[in-house]
Amino acid sequence: MPAPEPSASPSSARRPHAPARDRYDAVIVGGGHNGLVAAAYLARAGQSVLVLERLDTTGGAAISTRPFAGVDARLSRYSYLVSLLPQKIVRDLGLDFAVRKRTVSSYTPALRDGRLTGLLVGGDRTRESFAALTGGEREYAAWQRFYAMTQRVAERVFPTLTEPLPDRDVLRARIDDADAWRALFEEPIGVAVERNFTDDLVRGVVLTDALIGTFADAHDASLLQNRCFLYHVIGGGTGDWDVPVGGMGALTDALARTAREAGAEIRVRHEATRIETDGRAAEVTVRTPDGEHTVAAHRVLVNASPQALAALLGETRPQPAEGAQLKVNMLLTRLPRLRDRSVDPRQAFAGTFHIAEGYAQLADAYREAAAGRLPTAPPSEIYCHSLTDPSILGPDLAARGYQTLTLFGLHTPARLFAADNETARATLLKATLAELDAHLEEPITDCLALDENGEPCIEAKTPLDLERDLRLPGGHIFHRDLSFPYADEGVGRWGVETAHANVLLCGAGAVRGGGVSGVPGHNAAMAVLEAS
Repeated sequence: MPAPEPSASPSSARRPHAPARDRYDAVIVGGGHNGLVAAAYLARAGQSVLVLERLDTTGGAAISTRPFAGVDARLSRYSYLVSLLPQKIVRDLGLDFAVRKRTVSSYTPALRDGRLTGLLVGGDRTRESFAALTGGEREYAAWQRFYAMTQRVAERVFPTLTEPLPDRDVLRARIDDADAWRALFEEPIGVAVERNFTDDLVRGVVLTDALIGTFADAHDASLLQNRCFLYHVIGGGTGDWDVPVGGMGALTDALARTAREAGAEIRVRHEATRIETDGRAAEVTVRTPDGEHTVAAHRVLVNASPQALAALLGETRPQPAEGAQLKVNMLLTRLPRLRDRSVDPRQAFAGTFHIAEGYAQLADAYREAAAGRLPTAPPSEIYCHSLTDPSILGPDLAARGYQTLTLFGLHTPARLFAADNETARATLLKATLAELDAHLEEPITDCLALDENGEPCIEAKTPLDLERDLRLPGGHIFHRDLSFPYADEGVGRWGVETAHANVLLCGAGAVRGGGVSGVPGHNAAMAVLEAS
């Protein structure tokens, strides 16, 4: 991502006049996955393309790294599962990239009437698990009806993400289901959850998809939670969340290879600091280890946040949205034993392992965080990449049964860390692991591997850490609050347009952005090619 500095004056009022060292059809600011998608499409169409990346490697938040000293485990450090990446992009670009299905969708432990139990979703045991948890068939039948509805919506909405933006009425007609439209687009999602389900734990499991990376209540009038829920259930037309083989870096490495093979130039440690444009031609000022220079382009595509785009143009930055998540990476010598003996740990951790995510627990955590306090029982969800794809582990670690765990905490807005990020992070991590330990026969810390310095293999990232590491304003993983996938007032044909005809936003902050999808990159490239 770029590291923009505020400019002294707006750039839109004058034509670039300084001599440029290079000239391109398109300069792409930021070498994250969306920028690489745009670069690959444009280069394959015969355009001259330059990608500028501030860091020493491409990939942005969609990378694989070895975070633990001397340990051969290559983790998806920030983003980690794939759902919203259209196969159209994989096919169009001929990407050498694959995903694997998880054998289990989710497991949620519970204590009922003094007995340990849990809800296992996925495979042949789903119906039996619902019956054991709820004592009947009602919730299972409601689950089937509800997710049949979301799948019908997914089948109709997902293909539109790589098409010009439909308007609201066109999308509603395409969905052709008044009840589904009301539940997902008009009423707070909490209404649908409470209408369809009676069990508190089942309600919580459903609601979590509305809260991942989003700080909102189930009944928030803004419908921010609905927008989050929609993007979590439409991926691929099925709502499945799949494991990237080789880790998330396998995707961005494949994109970089494809872009280079098509002729795009990718320059790392090249930081865009300013864009000047008159709407027809543009110049980008670039800071490199060797000094500063400019490059000229017919168009500039910015794979960064709306705040970064405004800073590059010397315009007023919009108020950033607030990130609200805790990201924890762990490497274990073994999976922990569960208190619920009815399920194998390899099943429980193969899908999404829900912690403190009952419906009432989620509401309590939201109220505490909104009042400025860290949640007493922090909700989170965990999954084990290496159970589905052991290739991210070195052969020795895999042979010895090591496993990775990724934990994503909810309802932890950036404001809670502003006074003392270090202390708040440590406090939250301790409380989060305690909630997990309540369902284990041994503390999770007893299972942690050690790095070459004898330190436990665990790292935690708050929103402020993500803002520092990735320059995400407010630490928001979607760059800004998600939008419904239809045209609204002031939005262009593809949802990537800006006030400048030859400057496009191709990052997650574009309409239909957020998540690892490549959709904004695709759509920005389509907008360029349409206009060429």
